[in-house]
Amino acid sequence: MQESWLLFKRNLADFWKTFRHNRMGLMGAFLVLTAILLAIFAPLVTTTSPNEIIRDANGRGLTFAPPFVHGPLGTDDAGHDVWAQLAFGARISLTVGFLAGFIAMFVGSLLGILAGYFGGWLDNLIMRITDVLLVIPDLPLMLVLVAAIRQLNLQISPLTVLILVIGLLYWTSTARLVRSQVLTIKERQFVARARAIGAGHIHIIRNHILPQIMPLIVANTVLILSTAILIESGLAFLGLGDPTQPSWGTMLNFAFDRNAISNNAWWFYLPPGLAIVWVSLGCVLLGNVLEEMLNPRLTGHHLEGEARVVKITGEEAAHAQHLG
Repeated sequence: MQESWLLFKRNLADFWKTFRHNRMGLMGAFLVLTAILLAIFAPLVTTTSPNEIIRDANGRGLTFAPPFVHGPLGTDDAGHDVWAQLAFGARISLTVGFLAGFIAMFVGSLLGILAGYFGGWLDNLIMRITDVLLVIPDLPLMLVLVAAIRQLNLQISPLTVLILVIGLLYWTSTARLVRSQVLTIKERQFVARARAIGAGHIHIIRNHILPQIMPLIVANTVLILSTAILIESGLAFLGLGDPTQPSWGTMLNFAFDRNAISNNAWWFYLPPGLAIVWVSLGCVLLGNVLEEMLNPRLTGHHLEGEARVVKITGEEAAHAQHLG
């Protein structure tokens, strides 16, 4: 196990040396990190709370105030600071999206490993469930489930419902991807040698399978985060979010319900829309670069000496050919 994880750490160091010269990857990382920093430091970059009503000199709510009349993004129809809602809304949108994405990654990776490694009836069962979920349109199914769960009055917060529904329904692509890689890895010689010396299933999965597919899981997780954030925003825009805790999706929902477009209050609906695009684009750019760089080639392992790939320079190759 120690040798496998040392190999993983060494590959991670090699990855960073390449990643820091990739402009698309750095741009994606910048977009995602700025959104995360905005969510973390929201109380420090705002002067009011998102639910506080801004009033004018006469004590009336300052409604639809344009940018810089109050704050950098003005106010909404109720007199709330749009910049404060955007900053604090990043916490809700990113929390729901990230937690749902990590749940989907965990469930998909676990089921993909089990299906690919053990095969047989377990593989057939998991893949048939995956096929059924892939056939059913995601958004209508989520709408039905969220509405049905809320009707049960289970005393579960709307955000928790969104996290569970998105996370437990969006694991299918990860499961299929991980399964295909595990099917390849388990036929490698180092796995056969581990079985020959008496290694158990858990030992093989933990020490030999998981380190090989971990880079692929990491890259796929970033792409899932983008989808989870978009789905959360879409469900919140349709009115299934928590109205007491504004997210970017609920901001768009309020903006369209309260006629922000007809009032030319572009500062009410444009910033949350751009924020969603900002994070989604960052996750897509970062995920594509990670997938390209971290996709395991399955050719190197500490128990597979004869399959090592040795890189040599052009001068070394010419010299070897001359000696031959």
